[in-house]
Amino acid sequence: MKWIIALAFLLIIASLASAMVFLIRDRGRTRNVARALGYRVGFSIALFLLILFAYWMGWIQSTGVPVRAAG
Repeated sequence: MKWIIALAFLLIIASLASAMVFLIRDRGRTRNVARALGYRVGFSIALFLLILFAYWMGWIQSTGVPVRAAG
């Protein structure tokens, strides 16, 4: 599961980098920047849904942060 999440993060970063390259090269005149940013949003939503589904199925567990009582 860790590898899938790491791969999804790499796809998100690669999509963001490609949008930057298109913005520099095309100066935003083509639709490539919008398409690359759209892919980034899609990958981010897919990753979020995958994490929710994996938690629901029990493939990943929440470690939680212990909270101490005040006083």
